Amino acid sequence: VQLVESGGGLVQPGGSLRLSCAASGGSLDDYVIGWFRQFPGKEREGVSCISGSNGGSTYTFSVRGRLTIARDYAKNTVYLQMNSLKLEATWVYSCATTLVMRRSLDLAEYNNWGQRTQVTVSS
Repeated sequence: VQLVESGGGLVQPGGSLRLSCAASGGSLDDYVIGWFRQFPGKEREGVSCISGSNGGSTYTFSVRGRLTIARDYAKNTVYLQMNSLKLEATWVYSCATTLVMRRSLDLAEYNNWGQRTQVTVSS
């Protein structure tokens, strides 16, 4: 399955943004789909994931209450709604899939990555 991220851009502190991860060449029903972010010079970290089969989701502690992951079955797309973006910085977000059918934010369990999208929080 091929993944294409979109929705990144510039947002002011306190603002919101919705990222999309569109899949083609396969159904997301068969995967766990994760969202990851990377700050320049830092390691990539998992922020959220969702089970394509049952819709169950997991969030890393620091984003709970501000980020929401959701799945659109008809569009074969996973979204990451980000609210109350605070830290002024540039992040690179990626979505990925894993065949390990359990929710995990361990990037080592993900083997299929999209091309990334950039999010800049700045006033």
